[in-house]
Amino acid sequence: MIAIDTNVLLRYLLWDDETQAAKATELINGPQPVLVTDIVLVETIWTLTGKKYQLEKSAVLALLNSLLEEPNLFFEDVQTVWRAINDYRQAQPVKVGGKQNAASFPDALIVNKAKYCIAKKHESFGGVYTFDIAAQQIPGTKSP
Repeated sequence: MIAIDTNVLLRYLLWDDETQAAKATELINGPQPVLVTDIVLVETIWTLTGKKYQLEKSAVLALLNSLLEEPNLFFEDVQTVWRAINDYRQAQPVKVGGKQNAASFPDALIVNKAKYCIAKKHESFGGVYTFDIAAQQIPGTKSP
């Protein structure tokens, strides 16, 4: 198994540099399984939803689903990623400072990864504390 960095995944998705995109595609579709870590997934989504690409929620959900369907891509804990996608899908926008904000996929993954890690330590989950009002729409978050 190999692992890829965010820039490799982005080249594969965006094809904004033909040479690098071809190499990324060769790696991802190659003979070895490819690990996409949670950090790579989060950085990819941050990049794609940022100022340059401005991917909308529906497009992010479609992208995440398509990545999970890639036969050669593997994730740290696919069940946690699925739960994060579900929480992200269900999160409703809230008004913050006069504008609508919604929890992001990275917010949902943070919460679900925390639940997973705490359960793995056989501890009870006491919540993820955040000042982010939009992120507080995800089950399991709390205001400090």
